[in-house]
Amino acid sequence: MEAACSHCGAQHSLKDAEVAKHPKVKFRCSKCGKSTVVETKRRPDQTMVIPPLPSFARGNASASALRLAPEDPGLKLPANKNIVLTVTAGPGKGDVFTLAKPRVILGRQGSDIALKDPEISRHHCVLEARENYINLKDLDSTNGTFLDEERVRAAMLHNDSEFRVGTSIIRVNFVSK
Repeated sequence: MEAACSHCGAQHSLKDAEVAKHPKVKFRCSKCGKSTVVETKRRPDQTMVIPPLPSFARGNASASALRLAPEDPGLKLPANKNIVLTVTAGPGKGDVFTLAKPRVILGRQGSDIALKDPEISRHHCVLEARENYINLKDLDSTNGTFLDEERVRAAMLHNDSEFRVGTSIIRVNFVSK
């Protein structure tokens, strides 16, 4: 992120990885030595990293029954594109899955898309397709769902996004029909 000193106008480069963690950042100008406070702006579609709830805070965490919210009637696969999931790393490397319905559960067994990874939960996460993005939601999995190596409970995936479940890395592609 580029920022200007509010006192002398000198330009400074701030590290995006450090700046993005805070709504406001204070830095000292190397030219005049005075401090400036800069507000960081978030895009409305930007994924927010939320730490997972600890197991003691989850309601009925040990239950094996899968309880999903009712499916949104607005969910639908894009008319002119296929959504393709490719396993790029892990035990199922090279496996390719094309979404056949707008809401799928990804997991080990008994799910819509079954991966060959012993490190993922039986029902690990759910993918909900929209016109040009996918909502990814972790289903209180044991080992978590990761986006950019940050554990997330929910994220928005676009074309060429990658996420990790267990030891498997999965790439999302929107491919023209």
